[in-house]
This record gives sequence, structure tokens and C-alpha cells, in this order.
Amino acid sequence: QVQLVESGGGLVQAGGSLRLSCEASGRSISGYTIGWFRQAPGKERAFVAGINWSGGRTMYADSVKGRFTISRDNAKNTIYLQMNSLKPEDTAVYYCAAGGDGLGLWPAQSRYNYWGQGTQVTVST
Repeated sequence: QVQLVESGGGLVQAGGSLRLSCEASGRSISGYTIGWFRQAPGKERAFVAGINWSGGRTMYADSVKGRFTISRDNAKNTIYLQMNSLKPEDTAVYYCAAGGDGLGLWPAQSRYNYWGQGTQVTVST
């Protein structure tokens, strides 16, 4: 079992930055693909970014490309999401998730077995 806890959310003005962290416990995350997802009010949860076991491969939703960066520190069992140039439409609850064997990258939520509780990000105009 892997437990995931997100942190770093908050209120920020448009154009600002936040860095989300996702700390894992219970098992090393080095063998898992990690994804960040978000759910805005009234919308379904959607893929934001993913990273393979080594951090050498990443994938992003078109809406965040060039603004968000996913990274991981397996030694610290922690995954990060650096969010720059934030927009009001980035307002959502952000979740990290772990799954698979660390080799693939998938936007589909069904490929992820472990989920955190989420952290709220609110971007004001």
C-alpha cells in the first residue's frame, strides 16, 4: 500500500506560482508512474501531468504545457508540481496518484491505484 499526501495548495493571484508536493509513505514510489490530476467545481477530474519512474519522461495536458513542471525525488519519496503563470481556470482540487510499473505514462485515471486526498488551488483575478 502507498499513502499519498498533497500539500502546497492555496490562494494565489493570476500570473503567480505555486509548488505542490506529494509525499508518499508505506512503500517506495520508485517503482510507480506518478500522475497529477485536478477537479474543478462542477467538472470531472482531469489529467494534468505524469512522470515515469526515473523522471526521464513526462507528459502534460495541453492546457498546462509550458507552465507546469512535474518532477520527482525518489530518495525523498516525493513528487512535485511546479505551477507558473497560473490562470483562474487552474482553480481546482489537485490530486496526486501512483500506479503501474513506473515505465508507462498514462492520462487515464483507471491506470492509477493509489490516490491522495487532494489540495485546493485557487487562482484569483
